[in-house]
Amino acid sequence: MPVYFFWGADEFRLKKAVSDLRDRTLDPAWASFNYDRIAPDHSDAPMQALNQAMTPPFGIGQRFVWLADTTIGQKCSDALLAEMTRTLPLVPETAVLLFTSANKPDGRLKSTKLLKKHADVREFAAIAPWQTGQMIEQVKRVAQEMNLRLKPQSAELLAEAVGADTRRLYNELEKLTLYWSEAGKVKTEPLPPEIITQLVAVSTQTSFQLAEALIAGKTDQALGLATDLLANNEPALKIVATLVSQFRVWLWVSLLAQSGERDVKAIAKAAEINNPKRVYILQKQIRGCSPKQFQKAMSLLLALEFGLKRGAPEEITLQTKMIEIAACFAR
Repeated sequence: MPVYFFWGADEFRLKKAVSDLRDRTLDPAWASFNYDRIAPDHSDAPMQALNQAMTPPFGIGQRFVWLADTTIGQKCSDALLAEMTRTLPLVPETAVLLFTSANKPDGRLKSTKLLKKHADVREFAAIAPWQTGQMIEQVKRVAQEMNLRLKPQSAELLAEAVGADTRRLYNELEKLTLYWSEAGKVKTEPLPPEIITQLVAVSTQTSFQLAEALIAGKTDQALGLATDLLANNEPALKIVATLVSQFRVWLWVSLLAQSGERDVKAIAKAAEINNPKRVYILQKQIRGCSPKQFQKAMSLLLALEFGLKRGAPEEITLQTKMIEIAACFAR
């Protein structure tokens, strides 16, 4: 299929997919002649892309036409829709026409339905901070791409270290692959967790320590950890994302415990915990805390995230909310 539509908020993965597709399409010797990236601010950009896709390539290889940051998945004029209807089924195999957008296409639009019919539509959505299972699966998938075998605990440690940061995940796995190679060939035995601990900076571990200080009601310790994180150039929004992830899991476990649920597998599934054995640790951590306390903390964290995204000063805003959250768990 010569027509593609890539969309999603994970910019790194999306751009990597674009790069891979472009490399498969273009002959290096003729790339400068057959590569067209059309920015959305160009006048009549979609029409240009459609016309270029119908133009035969020069020399060897295919033509690659990329309409970047397009809005055709959100709005599309009747004239453009008519041209797409006419052109998309006729795009030749000698060309690749790619549309990309950070936004999800509106499934109600005729243009979206047309793209789904004639294009290879791929989603590159960012993984939410609390979706630890998906993060671990992403670690395993990327490691497999690099022919690097990981022990289960190694994958979990790496997911904790990088979170949803796909760019850092690739960088760390490239470093680990290089380390776990002999004579230019990756070892066949799985990479042990000790190597992850030695080579990968696990900054989110400190954020987890901050979370534990908060539910213990230790205001001074929480303030000290928050200050240290900022001093180590940890973005405030990343700290908040880790806290939201951890408090969300604690809230789920607390609610299920209150409802009388005792099956650790059921709790793990509901809270999206990859390893059911971790439930026992979580239950021990929240002993003495109620769902109402976690609900109040989540409300404060979301208010903190909103304030930071609106441009509030990082240090004072973070410190203020840490005091308020710790107060929720004061004993």
